[in-house]
Amino acid sequence: MFRFDLQHESNGARRGVFHTPRGDVQTPGFMPVGTVGTVKGLTIDQVAATGADMILGNTYHLRLRPGHETVARLGGLHQMCGWDGPILTDSGGFQVFSLGALNKVTEHAATFRSHLDGSKIELTPEHSIEIQQALGSDVAMVLDHVIALPAEQSVVEDALARSIRWAKRCRDAADRPEQALFAIVQGGLDPELRRQCATELAAMPFEGFAVGGLSVGEAPEEMYATTAVTTVHLPVDKPRYLMGVGTPRDLLENIARGIDLFDCVMPTRNGRNALAFTDDGPIKLRNAVHREDTRPIMEDCPCLACRHSRGYVRHLFNANEMLGPILLSHHNLTYYGRLMRQTRQAIEEDRFSAFAAGKLRGWGYEPMDAVA
Repeated sequence: MFRFDLQHESNGARRGVFHTPRGDVQTPGFMPVGTVGTVKGLTIDQVAATGADMILGNTYHLRLRPGHETVARLGGLHQMCGWDGPILTDSGGFQVFSLGALNKVTEHAATFRSHLDGSKIELTPEHSIEIQQALGSDVAMVLDHVIALPAEQSVVEDALARSIRWAKRCRDAADRPEQALFAIVQGGLDPELRRQCATELAAMPFEGFAVGGLSVGEAPEEMYATTAVTTVHLPVDKPRYLMGVGTPRDLLENIARGIDLFDCVMPTRNGRNALAFTDDGPIKLRNAVHREDTRPIMEDCPCLACRHSRGYVRHLFNANEMLGPILLSHHNLTYYGRLMRQTRQAIEEDRFSAFAAGKLRGWGYEPMDAVA
């Protein structure tokens, strides 16, 4: 029911299509984050207008509210939020990591306190799959053990081994053929550990593979290097997903290293804080220089924000009007969607390296010489 077609490669970048029962996902692609069943501040039609093929929901947050049983009674996540395309759900592993002192990880489960009411919750690999099956997502993620970086070698090795064992438990618990299951490669910044984890997981029957445990404190260059040493050990005919990443630069750098799918809260979170992504770098709309600027954020952008002047959008933020965050969230997601469409075309036309170099220069970075 799930198939990945690799259509073309250009200097390490892959152009493909991930086929699902609810529609095709064009890759490279970016998934807007709808943590609790909504992409914050936008209607589902507005999200679709950004060009997204697939969105993301979160197991941990939906388990807490409204509860996965409630979501199931409301017809599943698709019907509840009104999205008829594919949905991927995260397993909750990253949220357990982010709770820090509120969690305890054993071989059996991750036990933690709810950030809402302090109640004790036990998340086993089996329970993570149970929740995701109740949500009815098209792609479920295995539960993994996420750690902060840098970390001691013994800590990285322990989390890696546990992540592999938990991946097997998730695979054994999953029994819905209409829901794909993606494994998650851990191993910190150690190339040999990444190879070991990727090789062991690739031998199991997963429909896709994620690179996890990055964007947790390491430098961007360390992330890129780790991605590169991981993807070479993953199956060519399965989608590769880099979790929780990132900036426009991060997307192009990791596409050059063989990544197909991304998700991140950055476009909407920055949009809510008056920062707009553009081909000339980010623009801070609260700055006084935009007070009487009659230009749109970007001249050729079809988003809702770019129907108005920079001065008007700045006014909305300074007046604490909710429309400001809505407009910039829509702009940023539209920008990410267009960047992915332009990237796919550049790969198809064998000009990805030149395309990426031009974008990077516009954002103020050196071209990716090491990859090109």
